Amino acid sequence: MSARSTQEHVARVGLVGYGGAGRGIHARLAREAGLRVTAVVARDPGRRTQAEQDWPGVHLHDDLSGLLADRGAYDVVVIASPSGLHAEHAAQVSAAGVPFVLDKPIALDGTQAAEVVAVAAAAGTPFTVFQNRRWDPEQLTLEAVLASGELGEVHTFERRWERWRPVPQQRWKENDPVGGGLLLDLGPHLVDSATRLFGPVRSVYAELRALTTPTEDDVFLTLHHEGRQGRGVVSRLWAASVVGAPGPRTRVLGTAGAYVVTTFENDDSPFEVFDDAAPEGTEGWITRGRERTPVPRAPGGHADFYRAVGAWLTGGPVPVDPADSVRTAHVLDVARESARSGRRLDV
Repeated sequence: MSARSTQEHVARVGLVGYGGAGRGIHARLAREAGLRVTAVVARDPGRRTQAEQDWPGVHLHDDLSGLLADRGAYDVVVIASPSGLHAEHAAQVSAAGVPFVLDKPIALDGTQAAEVVAVAAAAGTPFTVFQNRRWDPEQLTLEAVLASGELGEVHTFERRWERWRPVPQQRWKENDPVGGGLLLDLGPHLVDSATRLFGPVRSVYAELRALTTPTEDDVFLTLHHEGRQGRGVVSRLWAASVVGAPGPRTRVLGTAGAYVVTTFENDDSPFEVFDDAAPEGTEGWITRGRERTPVPRAPGGHADFYRAVGAWLTGGPVPVDPADSVRTAHVLDVARESARSGRRLDV
């Protein structure tokens, strides 16, 4: 694609998958960012109809091969297929030489993730990874709080991605024994957030359980980050579906105070009473015992990922370096082994 400003050219998206992720997340954010979906891979008649209604004139394809044969219809491919197909689809798009966005996880394990990167590099095909949670308002606000030094020396980071969902949804994410489960679904977001904030992981302890689904629906990770003189931050991360009292969402502890976010994306939680007192335009609290001060929300949001994709296609920096996602995949591999052995393991 020749270098043209985003003002002169609206980036066109070929989208692989038009379900909860493809339509509900990628297409929605692409539209918000000013990109246009011009081709879709979907077999389900209902989803094909939705794509035609959402994007008049869209090119519909039954499979990825058909999409790749329609090369003039798009500028970038977005792979939003089930996780178990990511490596295969990434290899196909790499061979075609089309820039692409790959949803997380980029593969099922660290070895496969490294192969995805190697195959794309050998073909000279650029790609990026959909780690959209880097643009969460709470993540952006927390980055600003840490930069201010207001918390002093941070020693603990906690984040919970908990839901009250006692009856599982009937999707591949809950039922696929290979690509499903919360470790691969939410784990990449949690680990990426922690490493972005506090650096590389030195060791991992994990507990994984399957309470209501064939795959794990209850995940707990402890990450020990590298630090000077062995004094790195400890991250404690939860992802769970059978939690009647979700939250608090984020808690960061330092020698001079704490940063707390009580709820997340309007999910039901008994901690939402704290938000009733939050002024408009704030995200979380700086707390010191009973003392509590609201924090101004940092600007930004998930659509900024696709704005960055538009800029990347015309010569800007890559929105997310795939090497980051390979490191995350290796951390998740160690977490799975830790859960099997019951021991804290080095990365």
